[in-house]
Amino acid sequence: MKNDELKYTSDVAFTPAVKAMQEKHHSRSSYARMEQMGGWQSEANPHLEHFLSTMDSFYFGTANAEGQPYIQHRGGPKGFLKVLDEKRLAFADFGGNRQYISVGNLSENNKASLFLMDYPNRRRIKIWGMAQVVFDDKALLESLSDPSYKAKVERAIVFTISAWDMNCPQHIKQRFTMEEVEAMTKPLQDRIIELESKLKNNTN
Repeated sequence: MKNDELKYTSDVAFTPAVKAMQEKHHSRSSYARMEQMGGWQSEANPHLEHFLSTMDSFYFGTANAEGQPYIQHRGGPKGFLKVLDEKRLAFADFGGNRQYISVGNLSENNKASLFLMDYPNRRRIKIWGMAQVVFDDKALLESLSDPSYKAKVERAIVFTISAWDMNCPQHIKQRFTMEEVEAMTKPLQDRIIELESKLKNNTN
């Protein structure tokens, strides 16, 4: 079944085989209710755009013509995965180890997925769709570039959304970047400096 023939947006992931497993393990009824209530989102909205603006990394899933999957980590400045319009996302693809596995996979199978983890807030978003590699659109490449980020933009990846969903926080352990830790501990560090200064003045 093609993406434009899906009865529900979640059918991009809930294939007949998946639904059979849900039925076998007694979760199909709850997901059937979710489908009847509108199912997963199929377009970018302000909530998704705000979420993406805070992210500095994600995982990019592709598969070759034989179905062999591959997951690649992509990182960059916050918000480098951008919303072009309600159906399309895009990001600058920076120079790396030059294996070209994702690019090669997309040349023969354009189905792809994005997996984004917000560890501090224990949130994850999964996005299904189709991806296209763009080499020669100068305006697009410039719009995705960040002059403050020192990396060579080799190409753009444009991702067309079929469906997206935010999962529950179950089993997500909180993790923080050094920048986030420094921001959280700065008031404590400032207070320590203040108290040490008072102590020094009192002993003089």
